[in-house]
Amino acid sequence: MKTKRQNSTRVPFWLRWLVPVLLVVTWLAIAGIGGPTFGRLSEVSSNDQASFLPAGAEATEAQDWQAKFRDSKEIPAVVVIESDAAFTPAQLGQAAALKGKLEELKAGSSVIGPIPSKDAKAVQFVVPIASSDEVKNVIKEVRDEVKASAPEGMQTFVTGPAGLTADLVGAFAGIDGILLLVALGAVFVILLVVYRSLLLPIAVLFTSVFALCAAILLVFGMAKLGWIQLNGQSQGILSILVIGAATDYALLYVARFREALTHTTNRTAAALTAWKAAWEPILASGATVIIALLCLLFSDLNSNKALGPVAAAGILCSLFAALTLLPAMMALLGRAAFWPFRPKVLPEEEREPEFVTGLEGQKGLWRATGSLVSRRPRIVWVASVLLLVVAAAGVLQLKANGVPQTAVILSASNAVDGQKALARHFDAGSGSPAVIVTDQAKAQDVLAKTKATDGVGDAYLVADGGAPVIPGAPGAATEPAVRDGRVLINATLNDAADSNEAENVVVELRKELKTIDSGALVGGVTATALDTNTTAQRDLVTIIPVVLGVILVILMLLLRSVLAPVLLVASVVLSYGAAMGVSAVVFNHVFGFPGADATVPLFGFVFLVALGVDYNIFLMSRVREESIKHGTRPGILRGLGVTGGVITSAGVVLAATFAALGVIPIMFLVQLAFIVAFGVLLDTVLVRSLLVPALAYDLGHRIWWPSKLGRAETDRAARAQVSQPEPEAAEAGVR
Repeated sequence: MKTKRQNSTRVPFWLRWLVPVLLVVTWLAIAGIGGPTFGRLSEVSSNDQASFLPAGAEATEAQDWQAKFRDSKEIPAVVVIESDAAFTPAQLGQAAALKGKLEELKAGSSVIGPIPSKDAKAVQFVVPIASSDEVKNVIKEVRDEVKASAPEGMQTFVTGPAGLTADLVGAFAGIDGILLLVALGAVFVILLVVYRSLLLPIAVLFTSVFALCAAILLVFGMAKLGWIQLNGQSQGILSILVIGAATDYALLYVARFREALTHTTNRTAAALTAWKAAWEPILASGATVIIALLCLLFSDLNSNKALGPVAAAGILCSLFAALTLLPAMMALLGRAAFWPFRPKVLPEEEREPEFVTGLEGQKGLWRATGSLVSRRPRIVWVASVLLLVVAAAGVLQLKANGVPQTAVILSASNAVDGQKALARHFDAGSGSPAVIVTDQAKAQDVLAKTKATDGVGDAYLVADGGAPVIPGAPGAATEPAVRDGRVLINATLNDAADSNEAENVVVELRKELKTIDSGALVGGVTATALDTNTTAQRDLVTIIPVVLGVILVILMLLLRSVLAPVLLVASVVLSYGAAMGVSAVVFNHVFGFPGADATVPLFGFVFLVALGVDYNIFLMSRVREESIKHGTRPGILRGLGVTGGVITSAGVVLAATFAALGVIPIMFLVQLAFIVAFGVLLDTVLVRSLLVPALAYDLGHRIWWPSKLGRAETDRAARAQVSQPEPEAAEAGVR
C-alpha cells in the first residue's frame, strides 16, 4: 500500500525540476573554476624534502643556521664530466672554459671548479642554483650548456641536490595529465562492464571529476593561504583518492536508485528514496576516512601533516558530490540513465518478498557465497583468518627504513647516473656535504674531531661567500664566517650522501661532536634523510592507535553495537597486515626494490584501514537494516547478496584507480599503488565477502551486543514477522 501511495503522489515542480537543475548548475560553476586551477597547483607545491621535517629536527635547526651564512636560498648542482682516459692538458683547458659559460647563465652565485679527480678521468663543478620553482628549467639550461661545451666524446652529468630535485619534478610531471587519464579510463571501462550502459558511467565520471575540481580549488586555496604544504606525492594521492572515493559512493547510491526504480515509476521519488537509504552509510564512510586522514595531523613529519587535510578535503568534496550532484542527475535522467537495460517496476507482491533463509531471490555467485557461509560459517571464517595470518608473515621481510634518494626515481635520470659517476672518481659525498654548526670558541676542536671520524673524507671551516678557510694559503680565506657566535663546517663524506653508510656517519658525528660542543648541530642532505626516516617510524607508532580508536567509535555509533565494530576493526587490521606481507615479498623478489620509504607503512595503513572499513560499513549497515526486518542470520545473507555486486564493483574501481599511481615513476607512489590496490581487492574478495559474513553468521544475534538487536528474543521477534519456513528451508539449516 505504501508503494501505491508513492506512485500516485505528485512531486512538486520545485522538487522535480528546480532543485536538481540548480544543483547541477552549481556544480558546473564549481568545475568551471576548479578545473583550470589544476594547472596552477605547481605554484603552491614544493618537493624540497627538508621543508617537510618537523621544526624540532636537528637537520631543520642546522638548515636554519646555515641560511644565516648565505644571502640566498641556493642549492648546489654538481656538474661531472667523465672520460674513459685521463684528461689531456687541452681537454682540461676546454673544461676550464666551461666555468665562465656556466656563470653567464646566472643560475646562482659563483661557480666552483673545475676540480679534477685523483685518477684524472673526471672533473667536477659546483654550480649554485637559486632555490625556486624554476629549478627544473635552470637545470635543463645547465645540462644543455655542459653537453655542448664539454670535450668531444665525454659523458656529462648534472647531479647533486639541485639535479636530483629537477629530475624528481620531471618524474611528477605526469600527475597533471597521464595519471588522471589512466585513472578515469580504467574507471570508465569498469563502469561500462558493470552497468552495460553508456549514460550512467558518464554520469558517475562527471560526479568524480566535478568532485576533483572542487577538491583542487579547496586545496589550492589552503596552500595559497599557507595552511598546508603541498607536494607532488600528496597531489597525486589527492587525484586518485577523490576519483576512487567519489565513484565508490556513487556506486552505492546508484544501486539504491536502481532498487527504488523497481518500486515506483516516479523518478524523483526513486531518487529521494535512494538518497534516504544511502546517505547514512555514505556519510559514515566518508566521515570515517576524513577523520582517519585528519589523524595525520598528530604526525611530527610535516609531509604527513600536509597529506591529512589535503586528502580529507578530497573525501569531503567526494561526499558532497555523491550526495548532491549524482542524485540531482539521477532525478533528471530517471530510467534513461540505465539505457538500454532500464529497470522495470516489479509486481507489488515481488517488491517486499518474505525472507526465511535470506537467500530468496538471489542467483549466481552471491547465492553460492551465501550458501557456503550459512552451511559452514566457522570453517569459512577460521580458514580466512589462517590465510591472512600466513600472508601477514611476509611483513617480516619489509625493509621500510628509507631508500637512497637515487633510488626514488624509477625512470632514467641524469642526476642518478651522475651520482654514480661521482662515486667512481671522487669522494661519493662531493657536492652534498654534511653541515656542522658549532660554537666559534670550539671550532678547531670540532673540526679536528670531524676530520678524525671514520667516513669523513675532508672537512673545512666556511668563510664568507662559502669559500673554504685555508690558513696560510696565498689568496685563500683565513677567517671563518661568524654568525651569532657560531661558525659553519662542511664535511665531505666518503659515501654517497643518500646512502645508509653516510647516515651512519652522521649518527656517529652527532654523538662524537656533542662531547666537545653540546650545542653542535649536524645537518645537510644526509641528516635530512636520516631525520625524515626516524620521524616517520615514530609517527607510525603514534598514529596507528589514534586511527583505530577513531574508527572504532564511529562504527559503534553507526551499528549501535560494541562487538561488531571490534570484530570489523580487527578484520581490516589483519587484512592490512596480509597486504603488507605480500607487498614486502613482491617488492623484494619481484620488483627488486632496495627497500621502502619510511612513510609507506603509515600511508598504507591509513588508506587500507579507512577504506577497508568503508566496505564493511556498506555491508553491515545493510545487514543491520535487513536484520531488523528478518532476523540476524537471514539478514546477513540478504545483506551479503544485495551488496555483493556493488561493493565488489566499488573495490575493483578503487583498486584500479590506486593502481594508476604506478604510472608515475616514483618508488613511493608505485609501492603505495600496489599496497592499496592489492589490499583493497583482498579486503573486498576475502574479508568482506567471506570472513566478516561467516563470523557474523556464526555469532548470530550476539554480533549486535549490547544493543537491543543483540538479544535473542528480539531476533526471534524479527523472524516471526515473516512466514514459517518451508520444510526444505528448515532442512537447509536455518537457525
